[in-house]
Amino acid sequence: MMGYYNGYGIGLGMGFFSWVFMALFWAAVIWLIVWLVNQNKQYNQHKNRQPLDALKERYAKGEITKKEYNSIKKDIE
Repeated sequence: MMGYYNGYGIGLGMGFFSWVFMALFWAAVIWLIVWLVNQNKQYNQHKNRQPLDALKERYAKGEITKKEYNSIKKDIE
């Protein structure tokens, strides 16, 4: 009956797998925290942009023409 009992309350070989699963669990928790912090930084960067910066970015991407850029720039300033 005691063939698979090593005296520590777990069966032989279970200690290794429990360490592996515990390490994977904590790695996942740390990854989630890092990911959430990075998402928050990206949100704040977009939130703190000035209107003229957003306009310049849209013009650089080709979303608006030079005429539209100048017209909107006059409205902003």
